[in-house]
Amino acid sequence: MLIESPPKLVGEKRLTFRNLDWHAFKQIQSLLTERTRARFTYDNGVLEITMPLEGHERSARLIERFILILVMELGMKVKTMGSTTLDREDLLKSAEPDNGYYIQNYALVASHEVNLNVDPAPDLVVEVDITNTDLNKNTLYASMGVQEFWRFNGRVWQILQLVDGAYVECDRPPTFPSIEKTDLYQFLEAALLDEVAAEINFRQWVRQQVSA
Repeated sequence: MLIESPPKLVGEKRLTFRNLDWHAFKQIQSLLTERTRARFTYDNGVLEITMPLEGHERSARLIERFILILVMELGMKVKTMGSTTLDREDLLKSAEPDNGYYIQNYALVASHEVNLNVDPAPDLVVEVDITNTDLNKNTLYASMGVQEFWRFNGRVWQILQLVDGAYVECDRPPTFPSIEKTDLYQFLEAALLDEVAAEINFRQWVRQQVSA
């Protein structure tokens, strides 16, 4: 009996360039940013240009809603960075994540525009990578000092915490230790049917957990 594999998900279109110095990368980025909605990730000579498709964007926005609900209902502070370019020329690395947030270090950056030459990296970064990427994003964000990195491939949520310069996978997000992976899966499943109802129900659930 044949066992059918699940259908391959496609969430992004990608184009990769190699052997580019930093100056060439910034020229391409400047030129295409004015003409496209592309995202740019650069790692030591390799440039990956990503064009998000609907599946990617919907997952990224729903995960952001999940995070912001938690922040608000748990009484936390946040500075939302979105896909702000995170440049570290000294490391020859640059990224435009789907979502970036300052939560633990909110007070350090709340009053000014972030400068990664002096400010810490975002506390939490989220990447939706449904289509395969050629870049090692774990190494990239770890070298930048991102303390918590969430990856979602359309089916699986991976939670990574920076420990001694490398990521260790966790069962629960360090920023929200009361949350389990199943909570995000259930929220996404519900939101794909009805985003408003999913948000209302999730907010009520979080409030119940806080008051318990």
